[in-house]
Amino acid sequence: EVQLVESGGGLVQPGGSLRLSCAASGFTFSSYGMSWVRQAPGKGLEWVSGISSRDTTNYEDSAKGRFTISRDNAKNTLYLQMNSLKPEDTAVYYCAKSKTILFRGCSGSGCKVFYDYWGQGTQVTVSS
Repeated sequence: EVQLVESGGGLVQPGGSLRLSCAASGFTFSSYGMSWVRQAPGKGLEWVSGISSRDTTNYEDSAKGRFTISRDNAKNTLYLQMNSLKPEDTAVYYCAKSKTILFRGCSGSGCKVFYDYWGQGTQVTVSS
């Protein structure tokens, strides 16, 4: 059974940092692209960052220069290091497993087309 379990969310002040983790099991983690996707209150799904099975990465524009995605295949774990956090980063963050070795940017219900398994999400709140 495929499982994705996120952790590391919380309340942080603007300018602060958080490191999200996603523990994966039930599939060959190293063989699939992975992404972080978030959902802010009252809004749809928004792709944040992705990493391929070969460690190619990309970021949504607002995340570039502030967030870093990485993976540890030995630990079957996906990470998202988030620095210089802003109130507009407040959202539930989900890790999502791609159907292929690659990842793909997405938004809204389109995200469910490219990603077949999702974690339960971890809340990130950026507020003073």
